[in-house]
Amino acid sequence: MTTVQQERTAEELKALAEQAGRDLEDATALEILQWAVDTFGDRFCVTSSMEDAVVAHLASRARKGAGQVDVVFLDTGYHFPETIGTRDAVEAVMDVNVITLSPTRTVAEQDAEFGPKLHDRDPDLCCKMRKVQPLEEGLTNYLAWATGLRRDESPTRANTPVVGWDEKRQKVKISPIARWTQDDVDAYVAEHGVLTNPLLMDGYGSVGCAPCTRRLLEGEDARAGRWAGRSKTECGLHG
Repeated sequence: MTTVQQERTAEELKALAEQAGRDLEDATALEILQWAVDTFGDRFCVTSSMEDAVVAHLASRARKGAGQVDVVFLDTGYHFPETIGTRDAVEAVMDVNVITLSPTRTVAEQDAEFGPKLHDRDPDLCCKMRKVQPLEEGLTNYLAWATGLRRDESPTRANTPVVGWDEKRQKVKISPIARWTQDDVDAYVAEHGVLTNPLLMDGYGSVGCAPCTRRLLEGEDARAGRWAGRSKTECGLHG
């Protein structure tokens, strides 16, 4: 196995990512993750919101025989109980190493410093403190990370590359199921018995923090239930 060495510069990693994005555009999700595992070894991880465990499952197949892949989960303190239950189930039954990251402040500490329900008054700041900053710190020792982003989820994700460059974090960002549709996800879940968040069967199209997530209305895209009624569509992890 040929893995990228730590001394690779950001410019070299960026060029590697952009070339891989072109070369792997038509590759399968498993082939894309196999490339990631072969290239980055232990310095590659999967991030998961525990909406489902599809990418974690795919990565465990790609990593098979070479140890467990790290699956990074952000425990914001605002998750639905079903989301925490999905994380615990993934940790118990899948061949992965679940790593839970937490913000520096508890919800109570944040409320004391910034006032209650910051998520209603300044959701961008809340996401920054409870998601973006913990992830940036948690990704420090990795060169590449994989996400479950799909182009069909919303207009803001329509141009997601299967492999790209995360300029903000100076890391390779891999979205192996970017070209998948919801039907592809459903078929994979059914074929492999992959764990999914029970809320997906209860009217939710995308599962985030409980105060900022609602069920979908008929005809809405998968992420319309996130920060409903606001112009905000992303938490800041992906742009």
